[in-house]
Amino acid sequence: MKYISRVDEINLESKTAITLGKFDGVHVGHQKLIHKVVEKKEQGFQSVLFTFDKSVGAFLRDSEQNMILTKEERRKILSQYPLDFVLECEFSAEFAHMSAETFIEEILVKSLRVGYIAVGTDYRFGYKAKGDYKLLQEYSRKYDFVVEVVEKVAYQEEEISSTRIRNSIEEGKMEEVNKMLGYPYPIIGKVIHGKKLGRTLGMPTTNLIPMNEKLLPPFGVYASKTIIDNKIYNGITSIGCKPTVSTDMIRGVETYIFDYNEDLYGKTIEIDLYRFERPELKFSSIEELKEAMEKDILLVKKYFIDNPL
Repeated sequence: MKYISRVDEINLESKTAITLGKFDGVHVGHQKLIHKVVEKKEQGFQSVLFTFDKSVGAFLRDSEQNMILTKEERRKILSQYPLDFVLECEFSAEFAHMSAETFIEEILVKSLRVGYIAVGTDYRFGYKAKGDYKLLQEYSRKYDFVVEVVEKVAYQEEEISSTRIRNSIEEGKMEEVNKMLGYPYPIIGKVIHGKKLGRTLGMPTTNLIPMNEKLLPPFGVYASKTIIDNKIYNGITSIGCKPTVSTDMIRGVETYIFDYNEDLYGKTIEIDLYRFERPELKFSSIEELKEAMEKDILLVKKYFIDNPL
């Protein structure tokens, strides 16, 4: 798989099978689209996922700045699929004002040599979002490519969408979120030095500061798994500002990893959230905080025993 940021950087040896979309969560509906283009490789197509790089997009709506996945997290999920190219274009002024017709003719046909397109029923593109799958079908007859319109995937009799997933994250419904994503909700970051309070309590923790754009669930305690060098460890994660011991109001992600006591400072790790346990609380003493943590740990250990994932 090659990651490309400009259309003119791509080197094509054959016609392409392309899926188009935001892919902001790479949820199970997005995965259905990806499988469609990957399957076309058997017919000699090169597979391409075309999306926009939100981290450099100046024309995105405010709601879209709250990323379900950061670029690094999205790339990790996409690495599981045998795509030939992932085209992450900057959503520049040129793209923002490009007509839907020009996008089809200049980008898809001329630059990307499209032979097959897989899109969702609600996909929109071009200036003022005037392009849709019907326009793609109209132009497919002129330029000899195939358009497959893929119906949305449902969960609990309701269509899965990035908006629905964002709402569930904001409500702390992590088990529901993970069902719709098809994988546990990740937070990837570099371990930084904390106050080392957990170590004095016999519960050494790792601390991450997530990107400002990363969408986090409500402040509180979560059952979690931590991935370190491709190995998975159960644990418990606290998201919030540590009101019992701090007044700086900086949101952080602090994890106690069960049965692990190695030095992780400066290392990039992944925290996967599985279930909301309780909201963040300000305790009257360190002793009261320790007692609550011990209860949280017992609950989370029981959760993972009852739910061997």
